[in-house]
Amino acid sequence: MALYEHVFLARQDLAQAQVDALAEAASKIITDGQGKVTKTENWGLRSLAYRIAKNRKAHYVMLEIDAPGPVVAELERQTQINEDVIRYMTVKVDEAEAGPSVMMRKQERDRERRADREGGREGGFSRDGRDGGRDGGGSRPDRPRREEEAA
Repeated sequence: MALYEHVFLARQDLAQAQVDALAEAASKIITDGQGKVTKTENWGLRSLAYRIAKNRKAHYVMLEIDAPGPVVAELERQTQINEDVIRYMTVKVDEAEAGPSVMMRKQERDRERRADREGGREGGFSRDGRDGGRDGGGSRPDRPRREEEAA
């Protein structure tokens, strides 16, 4: 049997449960044809480079498949019929990728960067020079307090 990566884009207005059901239906087609799905990754709702069928975003799902060619042809036929899938692509690969795909590693790297960026502002001063309101007044430490503020 050959190894394939099958990626499909589902419409943006679908709920996550419906996207999971589409992935499960694709997995069932593969297993019914004596193949197996080695990995399923949901890449989430992502922006498209251009509008496709009036959609600006789509749910991305990737399946790593170990199956014979006719099973993959049947999967593509069923995917093409489904109105909830706006694009799909199946690529034959030499070997399965160990661990998470590049897209999943990128998402985790982005999450770490956001956490570092948000965490770095909590302890220090913000861009406008204020200390985040730790003293209750939000005053600048280099400015002396006026009499009415002190009272």
